[in-house]
Amino acid sequence: MTLIDALKAVASQLIVLHHLVLYGPLAIGAGLTFPDLREWLSDYGRIAVQVFLVIGGFLAARSLAPAGRGPQDNPLTLIARRYLRLAVPFVIAISLAIICSAIADHLMDDEAIPARASIKQWLAHALLLHGILGVESLSAGVWYVAIDFQLYAVIAILLWLGHSAFGAIGARSLVLGLAAASLFWFNLDSSLDNWAIYFFGSYGLGAAVFWASNGSSDKAGERRSGGNWLGIVAALTVIALLIDFRLRIGLALGVALLLGYSQHSQWPERWLNARPLAFLGRISYSVFLIHFPVLLLANGLFVFSGSASPEAACLVLLTAWASSTLAGWMFYRWVEKPSAKLRWPTTVSRPVPRVPGNIPAPRD
Repeated sequence: MTLIDALKAVASQLIVLHHLVLYGPLAIGAGLTFPDLREWLSDYGRIAVQVFLVIGGFLAARSLAPAGRGPQDNPLTLIARRYLRLAVPFVIAISLAIICSAIADHLMDDEAIPARASIKQWLAHALLLHGILGVESLSAGVWYVAIDFQLYAVIAILLWLGHSAFGAIGARSLVLGLAAASLFWFNLDSSLDNWAIYFFGSYGLGAAVFWASNGSSDKAGERRSGGNWLGIVAALTVIALLIDFRLRIGLALGVALLLGYSQHSQWPERWLNARPLAFLGRISYSVFLIHFPVLLLANGLFVFSGSASPEAACLVLLTAWASSTLAGWMFYRWVEKPSAKLRWPTTVSRPVPRVPGNIPAPRD
């Protein structure tokens, strides 16, 4: 989808820039040269993650409940597939971050460099439990990967339970009910920000957009509009913002409404159908995973070179930005894309049926 590619491209680059102006001597140099820009990116660049939350909910609803009904497969199987999809490139990126941190530690002394990793710390990241366990992060922004996995697991279970007990309406009601609870209660408690329920309001908005734009089918196969679901959640979001305004939730609502509008308009195809945006959107996860190791190396080399001018810092920072995109493309090509083909090993062994004459029948 053209708009989703464009949104992912822009959001991922904002997050990279947010970290570039936040950590290390390069950030200090950038602040001396462009103080207002650095302050804006430091304060607001992080909320670009709301774009990924809404898109994540949209895509999860499309894959798990395209007709508004819950998944027929065992949700644990679906959750295991999602874990494999996220964790394999994530673990490789974390391992690279550990190596780059060790190199940067020899080149400079800076608080941005994570402490030497322990086996326990690495395992907590590999299992996507680092946030829940309160383990120090080995790379910037890695909390989001664990949250994305939690959100997918929660929506898969809710859709399966809701459909099993109450049908399609029940499946969607459970999801959007938890989204409303998140908007009014859980998202107001920052101590819950290591748990999916804190972010589920934005995720549920994305799911509501998909169901509103694509409708649902009942058992008779009749097409029904799902626009009322988006209307209800959008109205609840506005009320939640009136009670306690949060810019991140306002952005999530704006992205959701933009996605909903684009489903009935051709303007994204006309105005956003550009190869660079599609390319950056496709490699956005890889760029997100690999940019912090690049940032550490760039800062270390800058300090090692002995240069201290703000202009040189800005030049190196721009080079690090471009290098992050290049490294993201390489990581996507050689790690993320091949790992997407991985599947959990199956141990199903069924006897070969025989036809008359004791001749084995051909396998499927």
